Amino acid sequence: MTIDLRVVDKRTAAEGVVTLTLAHPRGARLPDWTPGSHVDLVLPGGLVRQYSLCGDRWDAYTYRIGVLRERESRGGSAYIHDQLAVGDLVSIGGPRNNFRLVPSRAYLFVAGGIGITPLLPMVHQAELLGASWRLLYGGRTRASMSFVDELERYGDRVVVRPQDEYGLLDLDTHLTGDATVYCCGPEPLLAAVERRCAARTERFVPKDFGAPVRREPFEVELARSRRRLMVRPEESVLEAVGRAGVSVLSSCRQGTCGTCETTVLAGDPDHRDSILDDAERAAGDCMFLCVSRARSDRLVLDL
Repeated sequence: MTIDLRVVDKRTAAEGVVTLTLAHPRGARLPDWTPGSHVDLVLPGGLVRQYSLCGDRWDAYTYRIGVLRERESRGGSAYIHDQLAVGDLVSIGGPRNNFRLVPSRAYLFVAGGIGITPLLPMVHQAELLGASWRLLYGGRTRASMSFVDELERYGDRVVVRPQDEYGLLDLDTHLTGDATVYCCGPEPLLAAVERRCAARTERFVPKDFGAPVRREPFEVELARSRRRLMVRPEESVLEAVGRAGVSVLSSCRQGTCGTCETTVLAGDPDHRDSILDDAERAAGDCMFLCVSRARSDRLVLDL
C-alpha cells in the first residue's frame, strides 16, 4: 500500500546530496517508524527507490530523507535532484525496517558517505536511552558529507574523517571492545568492517552469492491463490509469480530493499538476499522473491 505525500521542503545537505521533507497533503499523522527504517519512493515511469528515514522519529507529521545524486543514475536520483520540487506529490510505500537497532549498552556506528542517513536516528535513540556510543563517519571530502552540522552537538563522540584529509577510516583503532557495531556505506567499507567483527550492516548493492544451490526448475505453490507454477532456471520467483498473474510489490530486484518479502509456508528457500541474518535464514519462514530461490523441489508461499 502506498500513500501520497507532498514535498514541503527541499534543500542541499552537501555536495551531491539533497534532503526532502514530506508531509500528508491534509496534515494527517504519518505511520510511525523506528531507527533504521526506510520508505519506498514511487517516481514517474514506475521507478521505485528506497531511502532511509533520517529525520526526527518523534515528529509524527513529517518524514525526511537524504538523496545522493548517483553518478550512474537510472533516473531516480537525477529526477529528485533536477525536477522534483516543493509542492509536488510523491507516493511512498512503507516504512519498513530491515536494519533494526537492538538493545545494547554500547554502540559503534560506522558511516560511509550517504550511509549516514539510517544511522542518524540510531545515534539519537542511543542518546535518549543513555547508552554509550560513538560514531565514525567517513566520506570523500568534508563538503560531500551530509549532516555534519547536526552531529556537532554530540562533541567528540562523533569522529569525522574525510578521506582527502585523513585517508581511509582507521577501523583497527575503532573496532575494539564489545560495542554493538552498525555500519552503512559503500560495499568496500562494509566488507572491511565485516572482516574485523560481527557487524549489523545495510547495503546499497547486493552481496555476491555465486551460483544457486540448484539449477533445475522447481515448483511454487501459491496457497491463497490456489495456483501451482514452475520456476524456470533463467527467471526469478518474482517473475514467475507475475507471469501467473499474481502481483507482488517489488522495488530493487537485487535483494537489498525488502519490498518483496513473502512468507514461506513449506519448503526450503535458497536465500540470496543481503538482508536476513543467519538465524533468520535458518528459520526459513520468509524469502525475498526477487533473488531467492529453492533448495527443495517445492515451495509453498503465502500468496
